[in-house]
Amino acid sequence: MSDPSIGTQLPSSSAATSPVEVSSSIADPAPLGLAAFAMTTFILSLSNSGWVKGAGTASILALALFYGGAAQLLAGMWEFKNKNTFGALAFTSYGAFWLAFFYYVKYIVPTLTTGGNQATGYFLLAWGIFTLYMLVASLKTNLVVVGVFLALTVTFALLAAGSLDNSTGITHAGGIVGLVTAALAWYGSFAGVTNATWKKSVLPVWPQS
Repeated sequence: MSDPSIGTQLPSSSAATSPVEVSSSIADPAPLGLAAFAMTTFILSLSNSGWVKGAGTASILALALFYGGAAQLLAGMWEFKNKNTFGALAFTSYGAFWLAFFYYVKYIVPTLTTGGNQATGYFLLAWGIFTLYMLVASLKTNLVVVGVFLALTVTFALLAAGSLDNSTGITHAGGIVGLVTAALAWYGSFAGVTNATWKKSVLPVWPQS
């Protein structure tokens, strides 16, 4: 049995009231991918929002490498096994995003003497463009996933603008929207694992027909 989440192909609106049978030899990897994305985004967004500073967000690189990066990348590979193009592209890409983020912050940023804000801004802008077209594709999944991609698109736009303009205020706004993104992704993961474990729709995700 599988829940109506990012990793499930939804043939009809009846999935809103009952679990969907998926012909697959593996468990639904979507709750893992969403959880990995949510936790890493949450910690980074605490820093971007300005609500937590210094050592309070020191764990971000470890999370970016092992959970947001490696675990989410694995979820994407398993979505390929499930023949779910949307989930495979989303989880693989954002897993790669966190791995790239780790490498950029750990090894590139310390070498930059000038132009660091621009480099970061363009990096975030490129990911914002990718997220925007994934938002369009997400319209045929469910409202929770749509909410994640809508909030994430706004997050990337604000963070890119804040970096390019060297504006702390805009960056803080991006961090706040990032916290909303993390909360939505966590809910999607919570719904996915709960519905799959209970073998019924306990938490709604409002699937699109």
